[in-house]
Amino acid sequence: MAIIITDECINCGACEPECPNNAIYEGGAEWRYSDGTSLTGVVTLPNTGNDVDADVDNEPVDMDVYFISPDKCTECVGFHEEPQCAAVCPVDCCIDDEDIRETEEQLLAKKDFMHLD
Repeated sequence: MAIIITDECINCGACEPECPNNAIYEGGAEWRYSDGTSLTGVVTLPNTGNDVDADVDNEPVDMDVYFISPDKCTECVGFHEEPQCAAVCPVDCCIDDEDIRETEEQLLAKKDFMHLD
């Protein structure tokens, strides 16, 4: 599953630099698949099979508080033992997104897809 940031977010920004996938953005900010990843040009997303341009700006997920792009969130699998956003959040507003369920294998595949070495 992905992690979401709830409306209880105090916009402290502690979570943003901790994300190894650059999946966390300030409220109102446009985001790109290419931000902090190896993705460029048109890519096929492993979770949906949709083709997207990794360099195109996407609409903010939330206008008021920090948000996490679910297509880029791997719950830090392959990087850390636990989601780092949740570990550093002073108000515990980084929680599991009950609407997005992914196995550890899917999360690792997403990580490998975004970070070609």
